[in-house]
Amino acid sequence: QVQLVESGGGLVHTGGSLRLSCAASGRTISTYPMGWFRQAPGNERECVAAISWSGGSTYYADSVKGRFTISRDNTKNTVYLQMNSLKPEDTAVYYCAARRSPYGSTWYVRKNDYDYWGQGTQVTVSS
Repeated sequence: QVQLVESGGGLVHTGGSLRLSCAASGRTISTYPMGWFRQAPGNERECVAAISWSGGSTYYADSVKGRFTISRDNTKNTVYLQMNSLKPEDTAVYYCAARRSPYGSTWYVRKNDYDYWGQGTQVTVSS
C-alpha cells in the first residue's frame, strides 16, 4: 500500500511559518485526493486542508483559511502544507492522508474518506 511520510514540523514562535511535506512511496498519488489533518491532545482529529486529485479544487477549515495553503507536486509525488501566521492554537500533530478511489475531481474532509495515513509530525507554536 501507499506509504506516507510527513516532515517539516517543529517549534516556531507565534506569527512564524512552516512548510510541511508529505512524501508518498509505493504508488503514484497523481490520481489520489489528499488531505491534511491535525489532532491536539483532548481534541478530535480534524481536517484542516484537502485537495482534489487534479489540484483544481481545495478545502480549508475556517480556523486556517487565509493562513494555510495546500498544494501538490505530482512530479515529486509529494503534497505540501504551507502554514503562515501560526498561532498557539495551531499546535498539534499533523497527519497527511490519501484516498484511493475518488469519484470525480473533488476533495474529502472526513477521516473515513481516507485509506492511507502518515505517522504524523509535531507542530508546536509558542507564545
